[in-house]
Amino acid sequence: MNLKKLKMMGLVLGMGAILAACGGANEGENASESTGDSNGAAKEESKEINLAYVEWDTEVASTHVVGKVLEDLGYDVTLTPLDNAIMWEAVANGEADAMVAGWLPNTHAAQYKQYKDSLVELGENLTGAKIGLVVPSYMDVDSIEDLTDEANKAITGIEPGAGVMAATEQALEEYENLADWELLPSSSGAMTVALGQAIENEEEVIVTGWSPHWKFSSYDLKYLEDPKGVFGGEETINTFARQGLEEEMPEAYKVLDAFHWTTEDIEAVMLEINGGTDPEEAAAKWVQENSDKVAEWTESVE
Repeated sequence: MNLKKLKMMGLVLGMGAILAACGGANEGENASESTGDSNGAAKEESKEINLAYVEWDTEVASTHVVGKVLEDLGYDVTLTPLDNAIMWEAVANGEADAMVAGWLPNTHAAQYKQYKDSLVELGENLTGAKIGLVVPSYMDVDSIEDLTDEANKAITGIEPGAGVMAATEQALEEYENLADWELLPSSSGAMTVALGQAIENEEEVIVTGWSPHWKFSSYDLKYLEDPKGVFGGEETINTFARQGLEEEMPEAYKVLDAFHWTTEDIEAVMLEINGGTDPEEAAAKWVQENSDKVAEWTESVE
């Protein structure tokens, strides 16, 4: 990207020198026209955009949908899956252009604190998100405080470093009944496989969970109550962009800023993907079937 910019700068400087050499009697007129071009003509917007995301089901769905919308507008879109912490760093240092995957105020609290001053915050794109410990409804526990020796005193987690993992580690410390329990890190995919297998066999299982997520549509699940408030309350999923994106890609920035949908929207895409549909195909299907909502996101785009 820097090499392209250097080439463009060299071209502009070279053209400037040529125009200056051709001054003569019309020098004042040419200078006036050049100034007018500089101040009045819109700079051509870059059409290459890189969206970073963490490979959680929610973020796979949302990032592919936004990417499809931008692609339909003529952008060359790259979707880059990254580790949670690296995703934030990549947008903050400009290696990626934006993300629609920031969970606040709790899940990504540490990353937000570290990188917020280097990011442009565009606000929430989904409300009503939540994290916590999740069990099948057939289990005879309703609160974290009810846990004794269920599931061999083990909680099936996801990737180390995720906010829900940090909150669960805190829960193991704050709830006396969990003093000798174990949190088993894995991945979001492995967690849902373990959940599904346990439910198929009607076995006890406790997982780190979040919503929206397709598992709540596929299985009869419940969050365990959290009397100590370790997992926090309602969360939002937020959009962040790198500094300078609005100036360099104003139309893409408008789409990202306008992007907002519901739990029902995102879960529809997640269910398609979980059912075996390729994420790109699932996103394209949703975009086609929800043209009115997409039109709202692109309304001010020229």
